[in-house]
This record gives sequence, C-alpha cells and structure tokens, in this order.
Amino acid sequence: MDVNDRIRNQLDEYPVLLYMKGTPDFPQCGFSAQTVAVLRALNTKFAYMNIFEDPEIREGLKVYSNWPTFPQLYVNGELIGGCDIALELYESGELKEIIDEAAAGQSDAAEVGEPS
Repeated sequence: MDVNDRIRNQLDEYPVLLYMKGTPDFPQCGFSAQTVAVLRALNTKFAYMNIFEDPEIREGLKVYSNWPTFPQLYVNGELIGGCDIALELYESGELKEIIDEAAAGQSDAAEVGEPS
C-alpha cells in the first residue's frame, strides 16, 4: 500500500485525526501542544499520530495535504489546518461546531493503529 492509500485509510477511519509531533501527553513542539490543548478544551475525542514514528507518513502528508508543517488537524478527512488556524477557529467558536458534527461516534483518544 502506498503512502497516499495509508493516509486515506487513516482519515477514513478516524473522524478527528491530529498528525502531530509527539503524543497528546508528551507533545514535542509548542504548536502540537497548543493544538492538543484546544482539542481538550473542547472535550474532543480524537485520534493522533506521532509523525516522528513514521517518516513515510511525515513526508507523504506534506505532499498529500500541500501543507508543509505540523501539526495537521483533519476532521472528516478534510484538512482543517495547523495550530494557528485551529486556534482561530476555536476562538470564533467554529471549531466546536465542526468537531461536534464529526466526533459524535468517535471513542476516546487513541494512537493511529491502536484500537480506539
């Protein structure tokens, strides 16, 4: 399976998915930490992937999304954006609306590849 198929499968499986540096409990960059904080402030159930653990996904996402930086937040398979956009949407109330629609059936936070 090529990297684009792997990414599509992940996005299909998880309604809210954060590709980040590190994990929600141990983020490895300030932008990832801020994005996790926003999702937690909204009590969002989300999946995550530590891009440091899969270099193929890390590089493939840059091309797939045409977005060169991380974190990358996806909701229902659509790229919402990175930290700055997530913060702006949170402050305006739009992020809550977007996530509430998508997260209705998602279980607690899980690492991609682990049962959620």
